[in-house]
Amino acid sequence: MDPQILALFTALAWGVGGYFEKKGLHLGNLSPHMGITIRTAVALLILGAISFPQWKTVTQASPKALAMLVVGGGVVAGSVGMLCYYSAIKGAPLSRVMPIAFTSPLFGALMGIIFAGEPLTWKNVAGTLLTICGIIVLTV
Repeated sequence: MDPQILALFTALAWGVGGYFEKKGLHLGNLSPHMGITIRTAVALLILGAISFPQWKTVTQASPKALAMLVVGGGVVAGSVGMLCYYSAIKGAPLSRVMPIAFTSPLFGALMGIIFAGEPLTWKNVAGTLLTICGIIVLTV
C-alpha cells in the first residue's frame, strides 16, 4: 500500500484513538499511567500475535539496532512521550492538545535532515512553516 495512504490511516487511527483514550481516562477516573499501561498491554497482545512469524528475526538484528528500538521506541516515544500525551489529554481539550502533540513530523523531519543527511528542500521549509502556522491558529 502507498506510504502516504498508510500515513493518512495512521493520523486517522491516532485521532480517533485519542478521542476514546480521553473518554476512557475520564469515565474510569484513571491516571494517565494506568491508561498507558492498558493501551500498551492490549497493543502488546495484538502486535505480539501478528508479528509471531517474524520473532526469529530479532536474533539476527544487531545490538545497536535493538538498542535504538528500545531507547527510541520504548523509552522516549513509548514511555516519556505517551506519559506526556496522556497527561495532556486528561487535562485539556483534544482540540488544543492534538495539534501540538502531533507536531512530531516536524521533529522527525528535523532529525532526518540533521542526523540522516536527508535533503532540505523548499517544500520541507514551506510545509514546516504552514504546519507551525496551523498549530498556532488552532491553539491560540
